[in-house]
Amino acid sequence: MTLFDSLYDKSKEVKTPLADRMRPKALDDFVGQKHLVGEGTPLRKAIEGGNIFSMILWGPPGSGKTTLAQIISNTTDHRFISFSAVTSGIKQIKEVMETASFEFKNHGKKTILFIDEIHRFNKAQQDAFLPYIETGKIIMIGATTENPSFEVNSALLSRCKVYILSKLEKEDIKEILQRALKDEKRGTPDLSISDEALEAISSYCDGDARIAYNILEIASNYDMRQDSKKSPVGIADIEKIIQKKLLLYDKGGEEHFNLISALHKSLRGSDPDAAAYWTARMIEGGEDPLYIIRRLVRFASEDVGLADPNALSMTLAAKQSFEFIGPPEGYLAIIEASIYLALAPKSNALYKGYSLIKRDIQKYLSLEVPLHIRNAPTRLMKDAGYGKGYQYAHDYKDAISEQQYLPDKIRDAKYYLPTERGFEKELKARLDKISEIKKAMRDNKRS
Repeated sequence: MTLFDSLYDKSKEVKTPLADRMRPKALDDFVGQKHLVGEGTPLRKAIEGGNIFSMILWGPPGSGKTTLAQIISNTTDHRFISFSAVTSGIKQIKEVMETASFEFKNHGKKTILFIDEIHRFNKAQQDAFLPYIETGKIIMIGATTENPSFEVNSALLSRCKVYILSKLEKEDIKEILQRALKDEKRGTPDLSISDEALEAISSYCDGDARIAYNILEIASNYDMRQDSKKSPVGIADIEKIIQKKLLLYDKGGEEHFNLISALHKSLRGSDPDAAAYWTARMIEGGEDPLYIIRRLVRFASEDVGLADPNALSMTLAAKQSFEFIGPPEGYLAIIEASIYLALAPKSNALYKGYSLIKRDIQKYLSLEVPLHIRNAPTRLMKDAGYGKGYQYAHDYKDAISEQQYLPDKIRDAKYYLPTERGFEKELKARLDKISEIKKAMRDNKRS
């Protein structure tokens, strides 16, 4: 009996979160990621055989990275140490390494070191692991939501096998929730919830198991129903908990680039529904609307160009409209521009032409401007031949002369090659007509 015994009530002992309590201990209980740990896969065989090696688990939040690492720890007699890159520094790393070296040297025992959010370690911290991985004193398992190609040192990356975890499917989420409802010891067996509410949670969590467990736990702990019969938790109850669905979107991470890539390709592929969807996904995910508009302006020049000259005006009008109206009504102007670009005729003639020009600039560097199209504001420049022989276009029929405008070395170069699509079809006809007129003028000179 101690002084504090009377203050401690075991009935009020705080439980760990539902997501932690329901964490599976074996591969047979692991939900999802069949491409990695399904029957007969190389990783599953390695885990079951105890042949563990250094690896990096890359996947979105709540996809099972930490769970998989702990399952690996359960299948081996190696020491298992886990810490987070968010709270640990170089001092903690050195202490762990020294302990691992001692165990390896004196007991021949390897250490499995699990590092959550390894991408948060800087270069020096990541480098500290290299000699220990190299000598086999530790087996490192890193978990990250960011692309390891950009966030993990190449030296460390070359010593690890990278496994990509996918976002959990809706049915996976529903399965883990149903397990929690049935588990008498670890779950929420006293909670009565409708199938529709489970479907809602499975959709709202967007593949994140942790979010799904949290919603279920809140529903279990907080009785929102007023009637004494306590009817099953329904969709309305879940909506009170969630308030609004949180989209998986990191403005500074890979998903940012994935979504803008999806938008560009949908626009280029003339799919207005997909273009509108990806635009809205970014808006709802919290992206800066002006960033989206800047990308649309770029697309208007790069992939539409003169096939529809109004495309550029439409995107700039969307910017002006959004700045004038503001959110949320102003978002419609952005979606309007996105749909317009998707349906506009496509041409990358401007983009290709610019590439050809840059190629010739790099090849020939600073070619001189032909003397006859130089301006001659002074007597000295006129005496040097500046402007001599210049043909004033308006003095000729159709305001076209056969005069040379490019430097001699590239006098016959063609950079703008319009397509047969949209307004460019008319521009191509104009170019062909201009070429015919110039050819006739040259032929008349020779005869």
